[in-house]
Amino acid sequence: MKHLLAFISCILCISCQNNKANASVEFTTAQEKINYINATGMSIGERYNTPKGYTRLTYTTSDFGYHLQHLPLKPFGETVKYYNGKEKYATYVYSSVIDLPIGKKDLHQCADATMRLRADYLYSQKRYDEIAFNFVSDGKPRYYIEYIKGDYSPKKYWEYLEHIFNYANTASLKQQLQSISKEDVQIGDILVQSGNPIGHAIIVVDMAQNEAGDKVVLLAQSYMPAQELQILKNPNATDNSPWYDLNNDIIQTPEWKFTSNDWKTW
Repeated sequence: MKHLLAFISCILCISCQNNKANASVEFTTAQEKINYINATGMSIGERYNTPKGYTRLTYTTSDFGYHLQHLPLKPFGETVKYYNGKEKYATYVYSSVIDLPIGKKDLHQCADATMRLRADYLYSQKRYDEIAFNFVSDGKPRYYIEYIKGDYSPKKYWEYLEHIFNYANTASLKQQLQSISKEDVQIGDILVQSGNPIGHAIIVVDMAQNEAGDKVVLLAQSYMPAQELQILKNPNATDNSPWYDLNNDIIQTPEWKFTSNDWKTW
């Protein structure tokens, strides 16, 4: 009997150890699923961890990619604000808020935000003669250096941007940019549709790649009415990942569906 009890005790001990091991594996898996965000990070590159097997692409300080990866973020958990100060509580849409002013007018919408990020980069690099965006009325560019008449102040720069926001939209942006395949997408490229009556545009703000050359990206948008830029969640991710796979022909974001035919570059 003593031998039998000892045998049963041994079996129970082994079973308990196996259960603990399984629980540990399950816990580790759960931890991995929610480990995409470093809540203390205050820029895109600091806050978002890449998927397993992927490495974030790096850039020099003069590159558009560097500018985007270092965009400042509001503290994790803050809500997006509209131009009038009201909050966008649809947190299923976004995981972080980009900490940039958007003005007090209902202008900084989807296409406007993508143009603004491109212009901000060129302005920071003093590449003033490259800042130009087409008007929807005639399809012709309006140049920053012609508008400001020698006044390079931040105030005049923002005045120029709001002038552009008034007269440009997804249709003019789509006409201005060059089409690319999904294989050629780089950080800073745009998904844009010019719908009737409305379209949408979002921008790649970070990118990672694995050894096989597969790429994933983080996407950012503004929307209507005018609102702060936000890092999008991925509604199709089963592990809470905010990253989007560039191999997909359908890019379903929380508020819009694009196809790989919608990719554009500057």
